[in-house]
Amino acid sequence: STLGMISYTEFVKQSRDAKRKGDLENIRGALEMYKSKNNTYPLTGEVVVGSNLCDPAPGGCGQGTYIQKIPGDPKSTTYTYYYSSTGVDYTIGAYLEQASTSSCGNCSLGPAVTCNYCMGPYGQL
Repeated sequence: STLGMISYTEFVKQSRDAKRKGDLENIRGALEMYKSKNNTYPLTGEVVVGSNLCDPAPGGCGQGTYIQKIPGDPKSTTYTYYYSSTGVDYTIGAYLEQASTSSCGNCSLGPAVTCNYCMGPYGQL
């Protein structure tokens, strides 16, 4: 029964990590569509978990919505996905439960938690 519990726990971690990677891919796709129309990526404070990603004012979401609700981490409400942008480039990141302990630059998700999986417009950084 101990072996079964360990296997189940590992499966659950793998499932959450797959969801995190899928969420980041969806966010990345929305960011690329946003840039193709607006010639810039949204700035850091303009991408908020739980909100829409829409065209900038005027018109906002009436002009175009790229993602209905930016997802959050499937396990933790303490931290969410990381997003940082200068408008020219961006980094999105997450903490994977089954990844190396390496970090992705200054990608911080909260106290003592750093991203170990990051993406930019050209793939994983």
